[in-house]
Amino acid sequence: MPHETPSVPGRSSEATARNSNDIREGSTRRATLKALAALGIGTATFRRALAVQADEAGKVSPEMIKQAEWIAGLELTDEERKTAARSVQRSLDAFKTLRAVEVDYDVPPALSFVPAPGLRPSEGVRRNQASPTEWQAPKRPDSDEALAFLPVTELSALLRTRQVSATELTTLYIDRLKRFDPLLKCVVTLTEALALKQAAKADAELAAGIYRGPLHGIPWGAKDLIAYPGYPTSWGATPFKDRVIDEKATVAARLEEAGAVLVAKLTLGALAQGDRWFGGMTRSPWDPRRGSSGSSAGSAASVAAGLVGFAIGSETLGSIVSPCKACGASGLRPTFGRVSRHGCMSLSWSMDKLGPIARSMEDCALVLDAIHGFDGLDPSAVDHPFAWPPEWPSAGSRWGTSRSPTAPSTNART
Repeated sequence: MPHETPSVPGRSSEATARNSNDIREGSTRRATLKALAALGIGTATFRRALAVQADEAGKVSPEMIKQAEWIAGLELTDEERKTAARSVQRSLDAFKTLRAVEVDYDVPPALSFVPAPGLRPSEGVRRNQASPTEWQAPKRPDSDEALAFLPVTELSALLRTRQVSATELTTLYIDRLKRFDPLLKCVVTLTEALALKQAAKADAELAAGIYRGPLHGIPWGAKDLIAYPGYPTSWGATPFKDRVIDEKATVAARLEEAGAVLVAKLTLGALAQGDRWFGGMTRSPWDPRRGSSGSSAGSAASVAAGLVGFAIGSETLGSIVSPCKACGASGLRPTFGRVSRHGCMSLSWSMDKLGPIARSMEDCALVLDAIHGFDGLDPSAVDHPFAWPPEWPSAGSRWGTSRSPTAPSTNART
């Protein structure tokens, strides 16, 4: 069963250290081969023989060059050996200097892909302005189970009319996460203390007439590549399962600003690949014998099972669309650059997108309204207006739906 995990210092493990050493040794060998090739010294056999010795010794000497000559059937003079050794050693020293520079996982490459060059941040782009197309509040369902499966639009109306409190709704979803996670394996970490604190704040604000928008008081779940201070951000991979990044991702900060309540860090396939993570395989609520697909595995499964109001997933190549299809949820994969990825794991700096997963497409629109736009931290994030309800007529528009063999016909996605 998932539990609330305290902050655990440290960003590496023995396994990670061993892997780093292996990578460093392999890189040293490649650097030696490249240096020899650039100098035009010897044959391929000679270079490989010398590179192996350099890996083991961490340096290049005239004696090592002499041994490599013997293997390759070459013969150099003593002066040629000394000159070659000095040249290769200089290249290795330069390589070691570069390797000594600490580059963390969240450091972006020197070049960034900007999807809208010349587009500057706009003062006119505003968030948290979207509103549901239907404002009439429904009657609260008779059962908690029916309440848990309502879309954000209806949950928001119930909160706004005080038929349900944010604390009550948060407690309901936390209980359901604890109850169903042993079957679905969709939760990495519950953020229970944080959630109850945020819910209490939302209730106090709503009681005082402060309304932040349709996400105010709505519990949500974050794919566990989204950093939040004080809680592990595991990327679904064993070497990082206890790693804490004390930074608040932009998407989490903006949802907090909108009044949403973070109840859990949700599963993803290891390093954003598939639906298998260090805790097992995340499963589809419609058929737990099957995986939920991925890599936004826990985000889609928890939404479809009524364990959160909505979730945030990410997509490089199908990681929002595919699990939504497998689990019967609605997903929105925004255009690249629409949503800042600051504070989130990068799989591909020029392809990654963050987007909402919910129980209706209108819910996805309300969430996108809260998280989109330039933040000054992700160089690829840009401002572009977004309006909901849409300002264009629906007549003449084309909509596509997909029916999954493992989900009911209400399965709709983009």
